[in-house]
Amino acid sequence: MPYGLRCEHRAEPLGIDEPEPLLSWRLSSGRRGDAPGGFRVRVRAEDGAQVWDSGPVDDPSAVSVRYGGPALRPRTRYRWTVEVTGTDGATAREESWFETGMLSPSAWSAAWITHDPSVQDVVDAPEEGEVALADHGLQPAVRLRRAFEAPAAPVAARLYVTARGLYEIRVNGTRVGDAELAPGWTDYRDRIDYQAYDVTGLVRTGANMLAATIADGWWSGFVGFDERRSGAHYGTFPQLLAELHLVHADGSADVVATCGDWQSARSPVRYADLLMGECHDLRRETPGWDLPDAGHDGEGWRTAWVAATDRSRLTASVAPPVRAVRELPARTVTPLAGGGFLVDFGQNFAGRVRLTARGLAPGDRVVIRHGEALDEAGALYTANLRTADATDVLIAGGDAETVFEPRFTYHGFRYAEVTGLSALDAGDITGVVLHSDTPWAGEFTCSDPDVDRLHEAISWGQRSNFVGVPTDCPQRDERLGWLADAQVFLPTACLNADVAAFFDGWLREVRGAQSPDGAFGNVAPRLAGVSDEGAPGWGDAGVLVPWHLYRVYGDERFLERNLDAMCAWVDHVHRHNPDLVWSNRTGPHFADWLAPTPTPRDVLATAYFARSAALTARAAEVVGSEEAAARYGALAAHVRKTFTERFVSADGRVHGDTQTAYLLALAFELLPDDLVPGAVRRLAELVEEAGPGLTTGFLGVGLIAPVLDAHGRADLAHALLRRTDPPSWLYPLRHGATTVWERWDGYTPERGFQAAAMNSFNHYALGSVGEWLYRGVAGLDQAPGSTGYRELLIRPRPGALSGASARYESVRGLVSTGWTRRDGVFELRVAVPPGATATVHIPTDDPAGVREGGTPVADAPGVSVAGTGPRELRCRIGSGDYRFTAALQ
Repeated sequence: MPYGLRCEHRAEPLGIDEPEPLLSWRLSSGRRGDAPGGFRVRVRAEDGAQVWDSGPVDDPSAVSVRYGGPALRPRTRYRWTVEVTGTDGATAREESWFETGMLSPSAWSAAWITHDPSVQDVVDAPEEGEVALADHGLQPAVRLRRAFEAPAAPVAARLYVTARGLYEIRVNGTRVGDAELAPGWTDYRDRIDYQAYDVTGLVRTGANMLAATIADGWWSGFVGFDERRSGAHYGTFPQLLAELHLVHADGSADVVATCGDWQSARSPVRYADLLMGECHDLRRETPGWDLPDAGHDGEGWRTAWVAATDRSRLTASVAPPVRAVRELPARTVTPLAGGGFLVDFGQNFAGRVRLTARGLAPGDRVVIRHGEALDEAGALYTANLRTADATDVLIAGGDAETVFEPRFTYHGFRYAEVTGLSALDAGDITGVVLHSDTPWAGEFTCSDPDVDRLHEAISWGQRSNFVGVPTDCPQRDERLGWLADAQVFLPTACLNADVAAFFDGWLREVRGAQSPDGAFGNVAPRLAGVSDEGAPGWGDAGVLVPWHLYRVYGDERFLERNLDAMCAWVDHVHRHNPDLVWSNRTGPHFADWLAPTPTPRDVLATAYFARSAALTARAAEVVGSEEAAARYGALAAHVRKTFTERFVSADGRVHGDTQTAYLLALAFELLPDDLVPGAVRRLAELVEEAGPGLTTGFLGVGLIAPVLDAHGRADLAHALLRRTDPPSWLYPLRHGATTVWERWDGYTPERGFQAAAMNSFNHYALGSVGEWLYRGVAGLDQAPGSTGYRELLIRPRPGALSGASARYESVRGLVSTGWTRRDGVFELRVAVPPGATATVHIPTDDPAGVREGGTPVADAPGVSVAGTGPRELRCRIGSGDYRFTAALQ
């Protein structure tokens, strides 16, 4: 049975610009051995007319197809059906839809509009006793509106909208959509995303009002940490561009577009900034401003200013929007001695608060400050926010009670300090969690509560830092799309959530940030002050990320779209390092960032040079570029040989003798076979000498458990997993962490907080061990040569645990594993989706005694014995649910 239909990796997307969209589905079955024999996809227009028919396709491994019909029409909904035929001849079908957007920048007619900058507000002296408001030099958010007439309620109405900055748009007083911080962050010099909304139910016969509020956002607000260029990186004032398309019953159409006949006014949002916070002055509120015929055509409204008409950079958004995905109740509300209240939400997260404020008089101020931690005195700790003020302000109007929820900012915090209220109950304040709405795809749990808490902390770090782009942290004056952080965490991220569309969008920024010489940057989108050439491990993300996405999702377009950029990057490194040791043009060379034991920079860089060359060769082979595959394959072989000659001794010791040096050499397959055992022994010695313990930083941490496991030392991987002294994953949890820290020792009782200049308590990079929780501990993996989970590898690593389980919604269907060890009996449950096969490694002291469903494994239907190994039995299985039992002391 097909389910989970997607177009361009999204469910029922509204407004796509891809001319040949990918249509995909997952498969489920209640019967063992079910397998698809082929499929047929039909695409129809809204009126039922067939547009494209793939015809019967005999491909038992396929779960997707690219649209191959005539050119799609703009702003048109298409319905599509997939029919899957089993090997037994039975068929099953499912239907979905997608809708195109504008398809081309030339299809737009709207202009960029904003408040006329030549119009100055009247300035009055402050009222007696009023405290000056620190506005950080920011201007008020802008309101824009246009009244229009509809002769009758339309049969269809679509709104296409974007902003240089952030927008919230309304039709007749009702907010359109649920996207937050829209349209998201792109390098506006290259690309500006727009969103599409179905507003058919909001437009009515007669008078209507289309209205919007726009704020600075990434366009003209504060971004990053360079105090010489702290804000206005792309522009100086936000702008709106929108088109409302109305289709009437008689087939006629009207367009309401942003242009010079709109009105503008300053809004009650005195300022709104992603880093500094947001201030609402309700004394300036004018209820009904966004409704038709509300009598607000007088003072304060001006003719909107047309700022620009260039629409060439407009593209439909491909990533899921940021949404308010859940709410966190206040765990505690504690009165402060000096007045005010300290609120603990019990979880570090990215988002905002919703506050019900009571007992207010006009002009009263309620101030909300945010922080991740408390200092030794129990007060809000904000030193690590650096220049980010992270403060929201409400100025009361005429209502004694109001609900305040900022709309154009977000913060990274666990605690909020609220001042300006005489009373605050826990039910009056709620944490609103914001992140890109990537569908959650994975679950993991095990018998150790500490490891479960680690998995939760890793997951919350992912949620907190997938906000439009994969950021490093959500709290301080940074929040940038660092490439290394993303590439080391990507394997974990892909198992936690469906991030295909999210990273597809971000990779556009990675390519856009590439220099003419071929160098990827360190961050994407580009930003002044951190636009250096990519460092080793950072710039290499432009190669590693597309390759991993291809392996996980089986979509060759991740390679097709990025191969030229991948080749240009490897050529850039090679051009400046003809001796094949990467020591020139290394950018800022962050090395193994924050490693307790540093790895020599040339060792690390050359290892990444070899890895990028090898993966570029494999990518070229996949897309059919034989010449490039041969060229980069030969280069990779030469760099590997150079690495061994320059950095590896005859007994397998790698120069620098650090954990990360061995991890890179082994994980990237840089060593001749005869040197691998010596390198593995030395790596194990270094781990044991450290405690067993870790001495890795950002680039080594995600490799250590998988490499130890792959070379027969899963015992050491488990020892590291359960270590509680720093550096370790569990140490922060023992000190109250609910997300992964930036530093292994961000706080210690002996030294207190680490240097506030760089000490985030919500970073995901060191949480890269999350991949091994799924792949190693639970045993849910795919075979090395597999893509899209076609060939599964089920190989649990029990260690000292008594049980673990994982579930993952792959592009092929649900994969799950669950094992327990009790009274000498090991039980393993496995679920394999139709069209996939699996090799199952069953740990046992008695291979001959293994049973499946109570039947000796050799006689079990759908199971074939594939061999034995040290204390294990290997079996091959097809789709279905299985239960293996075995003796394991």
